[in-house]
Amino acid sequence: MVLDDGKNGQGLNVDVDVIELTDVTAGAIEQKLGTKYDQRDMVRMGKRQELRRNFQFFSIWGYAVILGCTWEWGLASGVFSLTNGGTAGAIWMFLIVCFCMSFVMLSMAEMASIAPTSGGQYHWVSEFSPIRHQKVFSYTTGWFALLGWQTSLVGTAYAAAQQFEAMVALNDSTYVPQGWHGCLFTIGLTIAAIFFNTILFRKLPLIEGIIIVFHIFGFLAIVVVLWIMGPRGGPETVTTFSDNGWSSAGLSCLVGILSPIITLIGADSQCHLSEELYNAAWTLPRAMVATATANYVMGFVMVLTIMFTIGSDISAVLETPLGVPWVQIVYNATNSYGAAMTFACLVGLLFTCCLINNVTTASRQLWSFARDGGIPFCRFFAEVQPGWDVPVNAMIFTLGITIVLSLFIIGSPVAFSILTSLSLTGLISSYLLAVICVFAKRLRGEPFPPGRFNLGKYGFVCNTIAMIFLTIAFVFMFFPTAPHPGPKGMNWSIVIYIAVVLLFAMYYMVYGKKQYAGPVEYVRKGV
Repeated sequence: MVLDDGKNGQGLNVDVDVIELTDVTAGAIEQKLGTKYDQRDMVRMGKRQELRRNFQFFSIWGYAVILGCTWEWGLASGVFSLTNGGTAGAIWMFLIVCFCMSFVMLSMAEMASIAPTSGGQYHWVSEFSPIRHQKVFSYTTGWFALLGWQTSLVGTAYAAAQQFEAMVALNDSTYVPQGWHGCLFTIGLTIAAIFFNTILFRKLPLIEGIIIVFHIFGFLAIVVVLWIMGPRGGPETVTTFSDNGWSSAGLSCLVGILSPIITLIGADSQCHLSEELYNAAWTLPRAMVATATANYVMGFVMVLTIMFTIGSDISAVLETPLGVPWVQIVYNATNSYGAAMTFACLVGLLFTCCLINNVTTASRQLWSFARDGGIPFCRFFAEVQPGWDVPVNAMIFTLGITIVLSLFIIGSPVAFSILTSLSLTGLISSYLLAVICVFAKRLRGEPFPPGRFNLGKYGFVCNTIAMIFLTIAFVFMFFPTAPHPGPKGMNWSIVIYIAVVLLFAMYYMVYGKKQYAGPVEYVRKGV
C-alpha cells in the first residue's frame, strides 16, 4: 500500500505489507520507520514518518518517569495540601487521586494503542466522536492540550528556578528572591532544555537512562534521611483532618485536590512521542502502566514521608525564608546546610531534567496539531528541517511562550499563578473530552479499530470512573482555597479559562474551520 501526497501533505512511499531492506540501509530505515506495525499504523492514520524512532520501552519509561517528576512534585507541593484537609487529608487524597488517575491512564493507554500518534487526545476525539461533531470536538481538545502543555512547561521551569533560588538563600541569609530572579532563571533553564532537545536530542534516550539512576537513588536518599533524622508524627497524622472553614472536612479535602493532581497529572506525556517510539502500539500502553506504577508508589511514599516528618511548627515551614518549604524540612531534620544544599542541588537538577522532557512533549503536541492545521502559521510550525528529525520551529515557539509568561513573575506573581493554572484545567479538559468520546462510542456499540492493548469488558468501568473523577477534579480546580473569599483570595482561573476558550472559539469560527479538517479525514479504513 502506497500513500500519495494529499491535502495534509502526508506522503509516504512505503509498502507496509512487505518491506525489502538491503543490508546497508536496513538499520537506518528501520530506526526511521519502525516495525511493520508502526508503518501500518502511520498509513492507517494518513501520516508521514518524519521523526526518528529513537525510543524503546526502557527509554520511554525513563522519559515519562522523569517528566512526571512525581516524588519531586510531591516533595515541593505536598505541603500545600495542609491548608485544606491537614496531614490526613493530604495523605488520603493522594491515594484517592492515584486510584482514580489509574483509570484515566488505562483509558488513554487503550486509545494510544489504537492510534499511536503524536496528536494524542485530539486525534482520538476526531476518530471516536460522532461524525457531525468530530471536527469541532477535535479542534477544542487540541487547543486544550496545547494550552495545558505550554503552560505546564513554564510552570515546571519556574519550579526548577525556585530550587536554584533556594540554593542561593541557603548560602546567603540576607538573600530575598525577587521576581526578576525567577524570570531569568526560568528563561535560562528553558533555553538549556531546548539545547538538549535539539543539539543533543539523539543522545536523549541515553541521557534518560543516566538521569533515572539519580531519580531513584535521590528518592531513596531523601526518604531515608527524613525518616531517620526528622521528627516523627504519631497516628494522628493519618486520622486528623482540618476543614479550613468549609462546611465539612470532606469538602475541604476536595478543595485541596489541586496538590495531588499537580503531582500526578500528565498521563498523556508518552503518547506525544508515539511517532518516535519503536513498536509503539505494543510498547506505549505497557510503558504507560509501568510509568504510572512507579510514579504513584514513589509519589505516595514521598507525601507520606513529608507529612510524618514536617514537625509541629507547620506555619514556620510554610513561611520559610528559603522560599521552598521542603528545603526547610530537610534542614530542620539534619540541622546541616550541607545536607540541605546537596538535596536542593539534586532536586533542582531533576526538575531541570523534567523541564527537558516537558519541552519534548509540548513541542511534539504543538507540531502535531500544526501538522493538522489547528493553529495559525501551521505550515511553519509543522516543518521538520532535514537532518534535525525534531520540530525546531515548534520549540522556538515554546521558548517564546515561556519568555512572555515568565515576565508575569516580575509584574504580577498572582497573574502568573493564574495563567499557569491552565496547565491543569487544559489537560483535564482534554482528558475528559477524549474519555467521553470513547465511552460514548462503546455505548453506541460501534467497533474500534484494532489495537494491541484492549480493556475488553472492563472498558466501561475504566471509562466511567475516569469521567466521574475528571469531572469532579475539573470543578474543584476553580474553587478558592477558603470559603467566602475577598477579591484577593478569589480563584480567578475560571476567568482566564473562559477568556481563552472564547479566543480560540472565535479563531475557529473566523478561520480555523476553513483550515482544520481533523485527523479523521486522513484515516484509511481497512488498513
